Amino acid sequence: MTAFQQRVRQLQTALQSAETFAAKHPRALTASVVGALSCFAVTAFGIAPLAPDATELPRRTVVETIATPDIEAQLEALATHAIGLTRAEATRSSDTPDSLLRRAGAFDTAAAAFLRTDPLARRVLQGRAGKMVHVTADASGRVHQIVARFPAEKAEQAGTHFTRLTIARDGERFTARTETAPLQAQIALGSGSIRTSLFAATDDANIPDAIASQMADMFSGDIDFHRELRKGDRFSLVYETLTADGEPVQWDGGAGRLLAAEFTNNGRTYSAVYFKDSATGRGSFYGFDGQSKRRAFLASPMEFSRVTSGFAMRFHPIHKTWRQHNGLDYGAPTGTAVRTVGDGVVEMAGWQNGFGNVVHVRHAGDRTTVYAHLSKIDVKKGQRIEQGQRIGAVGSTGWATGPHLHFEFRVGGRHVDPRVIARASEAVTLPNYAKAQFQQVVASVKTQLSVAQTVDGISAAD
Repeated sequence: MTAFQQRVRQLQTALQSAETFAAKHPRALTASVVGALSCFAVTAFGIAPLAPDATELPRRTVVETIATPDIEAQLEALATHAIGLTRAEATRSSDTPDSLLRRAGAFDTAAAAFLRTDPLARRVLQGRAGKMVHVTADASGRVHQIVARFPAEKAEQAGTHFTRLTIARDGERFTARTETAPLQAQIALGSGSIRTSLFAATDDANIPDAIASQMADMFSGDIDFHRELRKGDRFSLVYETLTADGEPVQWDGGAGRLLAAEFTNNGRTYSAVYFKDSATGRGSFYGFDGQSKRRAFLASPMEFSRVTSGFAMRFHPIHKTWRQHNGLDYGAPTGTAVRTVGDGVVEMAGWQNGFGNVVHVRHAGDRTTVYAHLSKIDVKKGQRIEQGQRIGAVGSTGWATGPHLHFEFRVGGRHVDPRVIARASEAVTLPNYAKAQFQQVVASVKTQLSVAQTVDGISAAD
């Protein structure tokens, strides 16, 4: 008899006893006795096994033969397997196909010849240096594959995509193909302190120059980076780095966007975050209090340079007389980009006496900015331009003793100090509907900036 059958027999006996007792003592039967018996019955069924005993289930033995490869065949296959070693190199202006391959540990005359003769493969060493090249070769230096990555061909894809050129070996021949792939953004944290200059500090911290320039723009309304930096000033920041197939991009624009930063100047700390309005699609820098860092006019017509002559009396280097200098001179190499400090319309673009190549931009409120001694002009008269847009390049045309930009700000035709106007100009306000989303962004970057302050140099953020 199984355990299950024994439990059922016990339950039946108990129920029969209860029925006999109830027949003899109908009035003495109480609710408590019935409740106890009911609980016993439920418990009995609850604990009774409802499945058959496992010992009574049928058993079956399965035998299967597994084939094992011959050990000698495995050793032979391992011996014939070619192991490829991949090395990464950046192209140099002096590179030849042989020098590039040799630096990557490959000694393959056929591959070098293909790089010299194939129209597509020649692009590895054509154009600007700094292309990212991965060369895979075996132990003897025989090339298996070459992959080069460089900026996208289309200007509108420069900050979002890259070109991948793949050269693959097929027996004794090589094939080449190109494709455009999207860049991937990663978040990086960085920090540093000022010893001599902003760019020296960011170089020490391995922070890209493009990010340093964006930080100078971010706090241009709070700090005069030409005159007010102090030794010991500190900064921490959160920014994007762009990668191509997981490798950090080295060419222009590879730094991505500055997302948030804190800068302590002379004991006072300034904080700001990049916020993009989802409704308008326009982004700008804002303080954590929601006040825009973007003003109607930028503090400087160049991303970063040094002021060589201020808005004051000076001894004119050509006329050899003391006279009022009605603008600011920025020293920079020929070809350095010049941008408009505010939205406006090009009033003049051409040659003007001592100014040489010059651009005049008319802004709202009867205000005009002047950009002189340009080596190149990139705008036309009547053209509407936006703040930060390139209008030309630094040069030494007109009455200039060397390459520099002469910049003027006029209000109602009267010259005023450009630095005063930039700081006093009206700020762009944050729309009310965007404030809730803005606060969420601020809360997120505050945590990242706290971590960035503990970072020595830069570090990737998860």
